[in-house]
Amino acid sequence: MQMETIEVSEAQTHLRELISKVIKTGSQIILSENEKPVARLIPVGGRIPGLHSGSIWTSNDFDEPLPDEFWVVGE
Repeated sequence: MQMETIEVSEAQTHLRELISKVIKTGSQIILSENEKPVARLIPVGGRIPGLHSGSIWTSNDFDEPLPDEFWVVGE
């Protein structure tokens, strides 16, 4: 996820553009005062398609039956 840091004073003059960027890209914007982080601007709810593309995978045999040994409780 893309993250950007911007001073609060600058964010005040570009708030609409920053909100639009967060909504469209799913990025986070850290607001800072005197180079100290004070707040974070993030999208609210909802899923952003493709945001974590390639993060997970499913094996080719995912839906194959499990072997009998799997179901046998230790004797």
